[in-house]
Amino acid sequence: MELNVRAIAYGFVATLVIGLLSGFTIPFTSVTLPTVGYILTGIIGGFVAGYMVMTGTTDGALNGLVATTLGGIFVAIGLVVFNILFTGLFFGLTTFAAAIVIIVLAGIPGALGGAVGSMMKERSVERTGRPAA
Repeated sequence: MELNVRAIAYGFVATLVIGLLSGFTIPFTSVTLPTVGYILTGIIGGFVAGYMVMTGTTDGALNGLVATTLGGIFVAIGLVVFNILFTGLFFGLTTFAAAIVIIVLAGIPGALGGAVGSMMKERSVERTGRPAA
């Protein structure tokens, strides 16, 4: 099993962007952007990390797990800081407790997405690697 730093970085960025964008609101309206749950965020971030891995499904799952866990940690830190600043210490610590559970649970969809991403990469390499008749 190998960790690919480049794959983890891409999966981390994908998880971070999706996690942060799903909480923003549109200015001067009461409309928010569609909230993407941590399961879908983990699957997408893991898929990106797994697609970058060239060494197999197991490595794709491992890299997806690491990327989504790191991304979830940074998103949770941002959300906790904003909650402490705008709602107070009690609600910030409550968010921190919930964030720990979400980070632990986000690794499972990340590993699943990483495995699927690496399988998709293997299929595309097989399809393009055959010589024309």
